[in-house]
This record gives sequence, C-alpha cells and structure tokens, in this order.
Amino acid sequence: MNQTLVTEFLILGFSHSPSLQRLLFSGFLFLYTAALSENLLIVVAISASPALHTPMYFFLVNLALVDILCTSTILPKLLGSMVARRTISYGGCMAQLFFFTWSMGAELLLFSAMAYDRYVAICRPLHYSALMGPRACAFLVGVVWATSLFNTSVHTGFMLRLPFCRSNVVEHFFCEIPPLLKLSCSPTHLNEAMAFAADVFLAVGNFSVTVLSYGFIVVSIFRIQSAEGKQRAFSTCSSHLLVVSMYYSTVIYTYIRPASSYTLNKDKVVSVIYTSVAPTLNPLIYTLRNKDVKVTLRRLLSSS
Repeated sequence: MNQTLVTEFLILGFSHSPSLQRLLFSGFLFLYTAALSENLLIVVAISASPALHTPMYFFLVNLALVDILCTSTILPKLLGSMVARRTISYGGCMAQLFFFTWSMGAELLLFSAMAYDRYVAICRPLHYSALMGPRACAFLVGVVWATSLFNTSVHTGFMLRLPFCRSNVVEHFFCEIPPLLKLSCSPTHLNEAMAFAADVFLAVGNFSVTVLSYGFIVVSIFRIQSAEGKQRAFSTCSSHLLVVSMYYSTVIYTYIRPASSYTLNKDKVVSVIYTSVAPTLNPLIYTLRNKDVKVTLRRLLSSS
C-alpha cells in the first residue's frame, strides 16, 4: 500500500542566481526549440518523400519521435520552473518519470536496431532486402517500443509503492529514478536492483551490440578500394559512434550506481547530455547531413 505523505515535489533545478538563471533559460530554450524543430522536420521530410521510405529512414523517424517525447517530457516543465514555481505534483512527477524512462529505453534499443541495419546493409548487402524487409523492420520497432514500455511500467510501478516522507526536495531538474529513491523513507534495494538490471540489459548490452556491429562495419570499410569511399564511410561511422558513446556512457554512469552515491551538481550535468544535448545532436549527425534528406528538404521548402 502506498503511504506517500507528500502531494508535491520541489524541483531544486539549477542555480538561483538571476543572471545565471537567464543564461540557463536561454540555453535550454534554444536546445528545446532546436531539438523539436529538427526532429519534426525529419518526420515531415521522410514521411513526405517515398524515396526515403527505406529501413534506415524508418528507424530514423522513430528516433526522431523518441527524441521529441524525451525533450517534451523534460524541458517545458524545466523552463516553466525557471520563471514560475519550482514544484511539481506527485502525479505529474510520476508521469514525467514514466514518459522519460520510456523514451530513454526506446532510444537505447533503437541505437542497436540502427546499428544492426547498417551492419546488414554494409556487410551483407545481398541479403539486405530479405533480412530488413517491411515486416522485419516493423517487428524490430515494435519490440523497441514494447520492451521500453514494459521497462518503464515496472520502474514506475515500483516507484509508486514507495512512501515519500523524508523530504519533498528533488535534487535534480526533473523526476528521475536516482534522486527520487533518495527521498523514500523505506528500503529501496528492489528499485535499485531493477534499475541496475535494466541498465545492464538496455545500456551495457545494447552498447556492446552497437560497438560489435560497427566493428564489423569498420572491417568491411577496409576492403573498400576507393580512398574517398573509405574516408566518407569512416566519417559517418565515427560521428555515429561519438553520439552513441556519449549517450550510452552517461546513462550507464547514472543508473549503474546506487542512489546513495547520487551527487547534485555533477549528475545534473550528466543528465543534461542525454535529456537535452543528444536529442539536439541526433538529427544533425544521423539525418540532416544526408544528401537525400537535404534534397527532400529543399524541395519541400521551395514548394511551400
């Protein structure tokens, strides 16, 4: 039975200095506007162009939707708390936790699906149509969304069972598992064990799959005769691995430790990377640099 004694949480957020608050507000507003506009642009461009209805772009549309879900769950409330009250209701906090954890799990799994798609395309091109047909892609994406939904349902369900009577001050800028566990006045060993298990499977496991896939891709690149082709392929792979490594490493760092080791300032900076910076960089690294997407966007903008 839930014995929660608090009806709302106080989100500590960032600095209370007015000048720094204005700077942070401008920064987060820019990140949210950029992430939302870039990802919406990708969804519209790919949906409107039949030439882009391929497995790779199908995954990229889903990645854009995940990033929209992530940033829209966190940043509007954060921006509002910088100019108004810093509180969030108990229900609002649990909803934020649910949707953020859903988007995070989906993103971790999508990176693996996208790496597998590139592995098949480059290392097994003759089997690509058979292995990555419409049904296979739909199945992979269905597994991504369903698995991440199950994951967040478990975590949120366990969080709802905890009584919060120690304090209502969340030492973070949104409702996330580690800082919330610190507020519980009952043992959180089960919650921490579930968070650790999910981190091992979703983050460490998928990161290993992604790195392995790109390892095979790099081996195939060495077989390319053209120096220009090698350079282009390495440029693409390195940028992808940079974003993936940044996202996976920050998530692993946050969730693989016990909640008691959570530190306010350092962990907030780490969280900014996977809640705000990565969703802004993903469209630039994965999609908007692509020649076919650029052509489609120019055509859409000229016709409008």
